[in-house]
Order: sequence, then structure tokens, then C-alpha cells
Amino acid sequence: MTLTLTRTHWVSIAAVVLALLFAGAATVASAGGDGHSGGHGGTAGAAAPAAGSADAGFARDMAVHHQQAVEMSFIVRDRTQDEEVRRLAYDIANTQANQRGMLLGWLDLWGLPKVDSGAEPMAWMAHGDGGHAGHGAQRPGTGAVMPGMATRAELDRLAKASGKQAEVLFLQLMTDHHKGGVVMAEGCADLCTVSQERALAQGMVDAQQSEMDLMADLLRKRGAAPRA
Repeated sequence: MTLTLTRTHWVSIAAVVLALLFAGAATVASAGGDGHSGGHGGTAGAAAPAAGSADAGFARDMAVHHQQAVEMSFIVRDRTQDEEVRRLAYDIANTQANQRGMLLGWLDLWGLPKVDSGAEPMAWMAHGDGGHAGHGAQRPGTGAVMPGMATRAELDRLAKASGKQAEVLFLQLMTDHHKGGVVMAEGCADLCTVSQERALAQGMVDAQQSEMDLMADLLRKRGAAPRA
């Protein structure tokens, strides 16, 4: 039963990731010119998003968020020999590095800076009716910059752990990370106006929710559970 469930998760995740990367490769260029409109449909020839838009804010913040997921994945691949966890870490690193490249590429196409020192992280999520602001906030007192992100102390703990301890900590940290990422991606799916970016965000939601199911199963096999 567990083996069948795990295989089902991998097939589901692989299908979502492949579709997402194929769609992204086909639409990066179009996002710079005809993928934006004042509404959700996309209008040919429309201007690029503004520097303070949800589209730009999501691209910047999710690029930072993804970078940490890639970092954690590479750390755990050196701290365990478990093939299931190593395969998951590789898939996360590969997928999120590609998505990060797409997000930064769109900022280049839009002629916008990759870093906006004058904007607070997650400020773009208040662009709607306020319903997104504050959702999925980081754990109080952790010093995490964005929802679900691990602290420097947690990353240091992961780098020093090994074997089962490293596997459990990675799966717990990455589950938190994915929960925060899903909140951010759902915000873009609702607030962003570039159709290709909204599609990417929805793909992130689908893939990361599937990976969270898999990580919960991997934690159960190790006698552990996601953190509260």
C-alpha cells in the first residue's frame, strides 16, 4: 500500500512538473509583450507590469523563496543516502531553479529590477481587497523573511544533521516552505495580471500540494509528522 501510494505521488508530481516546465518554456517570451492586460485575459501590445505591481512583487519574492528551497535540497542530498529523499530533493531543486529562472527572466523582459530595496517582502499581496495580506505568515519570532522560509539557524541544523535526522528535518522544513509557497502562488493566481505568470503560479500550487502529500507519507515512514 505504501509503495503504491509513493509511486502514485511520484507519477502525479512528474506529470505536473513536466507540463509546467513545457508551458513555461513556450511562454516566457510572450510574457514580455502580449501577456499583460488590466484584467485577467491578456491583451496584445499591452504595457509591461509596473514595478510595484503584484506581478513584479510575486516574481521577486518567489525567486527568493525558491532559492532557499534549492539550497535546502542540495544540503540534504549531501546529508543522506536515502534514495527517496534524494530523488525528491533533486526534483525540487531542478523544478524550482527552472521556475526561478523564468521569474527573473520575466523581470528582465519587463525592464524591472530583480531587487526592490524600497518594498517590503510580500507587500504585493495587499494589492487586492486585503484578503491575502497576512495569510501564511512566518512563525512569530523566527526572523524568517517570507511565509514558510527556514531561518539561518534551521539551515545550520540541517547542514549538521545526517541520516534519518536530516531526512526528517528536511521534510518538515520543506513542508513549511511549500505551505508558504502555496499561499504566495495562490495570491498571484488571484492578483497577477500576466496570464502566463498566473498559469505558472497555479502550476506551483498543484505541484507543491502534491509534494506535501508525498512528504507527509515519507515522514510517516520515519515515525514523524509535519510541524504544527
